[in-house]
Amino acid sequence: MPRRPRQKRPSKAVLRDQLTQFHETRDPKLRDELILAYSDLAAYLARKFGNRGEPVEDLIQVASIGLLKAIDRFDPARGTEFTTYATATVVGEIKRHFRDKFWAIRVPRRLRELNNSLMKAVETLAQQIGRSPTIPEIVDATGVPFEEVVEAFELGHAYSPISLDAEGDEEHGALASSLGEEDPALARLEVRHTLEGALQRLPERLREVIRLRYYESLSQADIATRLGISQIHVSRIQREALRRLRSLIEA
Repeated sequence: MPRRPRQKRPSKAVLRDQLTQFHETRDPKLRDELILAYSDLAAYLARKFGNRGEPVEDLIQVASIGLLKAIDRFDPARGTEFTTYATATVVGEIKRHFRDKFWAIRVPRRLRELNNSLMKAVETLAQQIGRSPTIPEIVDATGVPFEEVVEAFELGHAYSPISLDAEGDEEHGALASSLGEEDPALARLEVRHTLEGALQRLPERLREVIRLRYYESLSQADIATRLGISQIHVSRIQREALRRLRSLIEA
């Protein structure tokens, strides 16, 4: 059977008019036309992640969801090019897909969501102050208690080490270089390095309780049983360890 000729993509001027009209009317037919017109962009971005362990077909589906969100949320009055806005939205959707799929152990949804929101806060703060923020600065900016920030970052170790900045093939190279954007994982790495450096300066018993509580996700009762002490004693050690961590990091 002969292949159907590829439909010609509308001009930029026509697409701008369609985006403006859709923003005003929310016409489902216009949405379908825009999805078709920009489907190549979604597929292109999906293929950039094609060597990260996921089938390209699945990634294109995820990218298509991101494209649909971009079309629905785009406001032409802001003066941003749609392709710029859509690229950021589609890539964000794909990254969320990887984050949700590759948690190596079952982590409570609340902590997964907190970890993700803190990573966004780290990225924003790093751009504002020109360096990786300290944990106290993250606490001040987000209003999340110090202990919860520490717990969320440490449970980030449960995330599978698949890197979105792994080396690609010779043609495309690493994803970050091909898209020309900074990788928030770098800021995340510096925050974790600061935290782990402070942990190494704690006394052995305090460090052990933190390791069991946040790295192995044991309850205070389980830690008490393993160490042969009371749960109240474990609670006191944990509070003291977190207090000292705060002091070390602030210093």
